This record gives sequence, structure tokens and C-alpha cells, in this order.
Amino acid sequence: MNFFQGIASALTPAGLIWTLLIITVATFLHELAHFALAKWQGVGVNSFSIGMGPVLARRTWRGTEWRLSALPIGGYVEIDGMAPEIDGEMVSAPTRGFASLSALGKIAVLLAGPIMNLLVAFLVITATLDARGLSTPVNTQISISQVLPDSRAEALGLKTGDTITAIDGQPLPETYTEAGQEKPGWQRLASVLAVSGPHRLTLTRASQTVNVPFTWTAKVNGEQQKLGVGYGPGLRVTPLNFPQAAGEAGKTLVNAVPQVLNAFKNLFVRFFTLNLQTDEGVVGPVGTVQVVSQAASLGGWTLLGIAAAINLSLGFFNLLPIPGLDGGRILLVLVGVLRGRPLTFAQEQAVTAAGFGLVMLLTVFVLVRDLVRFF
Repeated sequence: MNFFQGIASALTPAGLIWTLLIITVATFLHELAHFALAKWQGVGVNSFSIGMGPVLARRTWRGTEWRLSALPIGGYVEIDGMAPEIDGEMVSAPTRGFASLSALGKIAVLLAGPIMNLLVAFLVITATLDARGLSTPVNTQISISQVLPDSRAEALGLKTGDTITAIDGQPLPETYTEAGQEKPGWQRLASVLAVSGPHRLTLTRASQTVNVPFTWTAKVNGEQQKLGVGYGPGLRVTPLNFPQAAGEAGKTLVNAVPQVLNAFKNLFVRFFTLNLQTDEGVVGPVGTVQVVSQAASLGGWTLLGIAAAINLSLGFFNLLPIPGLDGGRILLVLVGVLRGRPLTFAQEQAVTAAGFGLVMLLTVFVLVRDLVRFF
């Protein structure tokens, strides 16, 4: 399989469409929160665009030009007093609108977008838990979430939703040790498939026990063979009422904080060392479409989970103290408070430009890292 075939097999039209839709809605809500907090404080909003690039349609309503732009990759809002004032060839610092707000007022406008994305993630997770219950992993079972078409798994008759309870007649352990490392029992399948020979999977399907015997060749021409399934630990589902679901969603967001911070730390370490090795914490545009493509094949609830994750990532990413992002702008406001006077217009523009350049380089880096995975 060559590079382009690898991409085509991983990315689907449905995945691309859903990715654009989820990101556009997440960005729209993010910018809408900025818009609302600015208007609430009496600050004008010059324009609000759904999409980026060339404007396809526009209409002015209540002092704001609402735009529909050509590229469905997010959107933007232009708040009065955030951009420099231009009079002919003269460029000067803004003095009205956002620029005239107190430090607390500015921070409220800037915080609104990320908080909106975190709120959306919280509500989606709450709704999902309320409808489906709380799933906890069961290491002594393997849940098959996907069977690839034309794969060995499909030929053996494995189906999405099957639960493997034993391999080669041995029940799956809670944990096992391999190469001195303790692993959860559900990972036993990968260890078994690393060895050629006859094997037998015992699984449950619709409350029935099914045995699947097969002969396995681990490597062909030096290449590791794949069974062609997506799998993970078994799941035990506990029903929740709405308050319980909201509590669990809150715990999920709190527990996500150190995980997200660690993922961003690893990203920056790899960025500054030019390490293109893939990590599971942060994916770029291609990786995002790939994840959404897989989720689209699994159904609506999985897509909702991905939508929550994207909103969560967008919210936390924009809170990073990098100039050009909301968190960076908040940092500049706080620096002005600590100094007793705001940064000069030239200083703020220089710092913001440097931060924006860093964000663009990070975007290129994760995109290249995504593409490297397909070679």
C-alpha cells in the first residue's frame, strides 16, 4: 500500500464531512460566546463569519455584518477595538470598544470562548452518560468495536459487538506480565497474535457462546499480519440519573486537565526537538479526520464522544498562554495590570505576531507528523 492509498483507506468522505461540521459548530459557539460577552458590555462587533476565506454571502443585522465564507474550517468574529485603527496610511492603537474596557471586562470577553467549548463538552458528556450509563473497563474481556471489511477477522466470522472471554481455552486474566511489564488482560490478544500456530477464540454473541478456531501466521515476508479488528477492554455499564451523569461529567473534565497538559507538554518537547514520532495525546488535521472517520463508522454516540473531545481540546488549547490565543491575550492583560499600565501598541503587536507564528509552526508540525505516519 503506497502513501496515497494509506491516506485514502484511513480517511472517508463521511469522516471529512463530520470533521468539518463538528469543528465549524465548535468554532461558531466559541466565537458566539466572545460576541455575546462583548455585546453585553456595550462593545460593538463589526463582523461575524461562519467559515473562513472569501465571503460568499453577507447581511448586516443589528450593527454586525454576518458572513458565510467559502472554507468550512471554523469562523471568526471582529470585535470593535481589538484591531488597530487605520486612517489612510496611519495605523494607531485602538482607543474604543474592547480597548476601552477594564481589565476584568477584557478577560471576560476572552475567557468566554474557551469556557463555551468546555461547557459544550460537559453537556455532551452529561447527555451521553444520562442516556447510556457509565461504562467502566473490564480487563478480563475483549470488546470488538470494529471489524474491517475484507479482513481475516471478517473471514473468520467475527462481528462488531462480540466479546472475547477466553483465548486458547484460557480465561483472560485481570493482568499478565510480558517482557517484565504488567499489562491488562484485554491486551492478551495482541500478544497471542504475535505467535504463529493454531488458536481459538471463545466469545459471547447475543448471550450465546461461540468458539472460533483458526490457524495464524504471525508474519509474512517479514511483515506483521493483522487480524483486522478494533478492540478494547470489555465494558460494564452502570445506569445513571441526570444529576449523577452531571457529576461524572464534571469529574471527566477535571481528570482531563492533567492529561491535556501532559499531552501539550509532550507536543512542545517534540516540536522543539523536531521529533516526528507520533504520540496519542495530540493529533493534527489528518489525524483528526482519521479518528472521526472511525467514529462515523461506529455510530452517533461515538461521534458525540468525539465532538466532546474536540470541544474539550479547543477549549484547553485556547487557554494556553501563547500570544495570539485567548490565553495569551489574557496573559498580556494581566501583565498590564501587574505593570500598572498596559503594554504599548507596538509591544503587544510584536508579541502577538510572534505567538501567532508559533501557533502556525505548531500546526505545520502536527500536520507533517500526521502525514509521516502514512509512509
